[in-house]
Amino acid sequence: MFRDITLRDLMGLHAKEPHTMIDVRSPKEFAEASIPGALNIPLFNDEERAEVGTIYKQVGQAEAKKRGLAIFAEKLPAFIAEFEKIDTSMTVFCWRGGMRSKTAATVLDLMGIHAHRLTGGIRTYRQWVVEELNNIEYSPELIVLNGYTGSGKTVILHKLAEVSEPIIDLENLAGHRGSIFGQIGLNGSNQKNFESLLLHDLKRTNDEKVVFIEGESKRIGKVTMPGFLFEKKEHSRQLIIKLPIEERVRITLEDYKPAERPEEFKTAFEQIRRRIHVPIAKEIEVALDSGDFETATLLLLEHYYDPRYQHSTGKVDDDLKVTIAADTVDEAFVKVLAWKQEYMKTK
Repeated sequence: MFRDITLRDLMGLHAKEPHTMIDVRSPKEFAEASIPGALNIPLFNDEERAEVGTIYKQVGQAEAKKRGLAIFAEKLPAFIAEFEKIDTSMTVFCWRGGMRSKTAATVLDLMGIHAHRLTGGIRTYRQWVVEELNNIEYSPELIVLNGYTGSGKTVILHKLAEVSEPIIDLENLAGHRGSIFGQIGLNGSNQKNFESLLLHDLKRTNDEKVVFIEGESKRIGKVTMPGFLFEKKEHSRQLIIKLPIEERVRITLEDYKPAERPEEFKTAFEQIRRRIHVPIAKEIEVALDSGDFETATLLLLEHYYDPRYQHSTGKVDDDLKVTIAADTVDEAFVKVLAWKQEYMKTK
């Protein structure tokens, strides 16, 4: 017989041994929010869930259960086969810890596959995330990578991670690069997923002395940074990365790859066109239409992004700013790492 476990018990299991969490909700529900690291083995796909839900509303619970059972019966062998691939202990969950996770755990038990069921489902987990973010005391000092668009801040952040420096990659968690073109080619996150992933990283890094982070706005794409983290970032030491404009254009083109999605870039440009001086906006339009993305990027950096950056950094105290000037992003990374090593000698 399967056993219900609390969220605290689940976290304890996950911490001491390999443990697999399985979300049995539909793919759409899973994409909207789940527990980080969980697998999705759904009882119903999105269309089947909608069908059962319609029957429940229009006919009644009994008929909805019958239809749900008929749908599930047809896919039972494939459902079981997915669980047989898992070689760790496991816990299944749905939204409230109700019928879907109970059905999954019961069927698995009948087939000799032991699985726990999370009491309260993902709703309990979501409540925990909100409470933790409201009450967390995040102790590390933040070192904020800042600088004009295209200064390689994300590249440097990833290089720091590669040499085991603690980082929080807000753009990655948000699925957005933090600009009007920021979601092109990425899968933007929603607030629930962002907060779950962010909390995981905050807890992962909370024992560090310093943590590197990028100088993002409070809103990153569709998500909003928690107030406590934004305020901490705003009053933290800022490493201002300064690269030649040619290197910034190269980095921007390499990151955004506009030639692969030219129409999406033109659409995004139209959203900011009115904020750019008319003759310059016309030059950008012509460059985009002709596929001259290098010229378009140069003009956007000089006439749109750079003025906006100058305005935003004016709010940071000068004594918190450290300039890192370099000819290339690789050189900037080496200088950031050297600065950090010298800075830690003073701690």
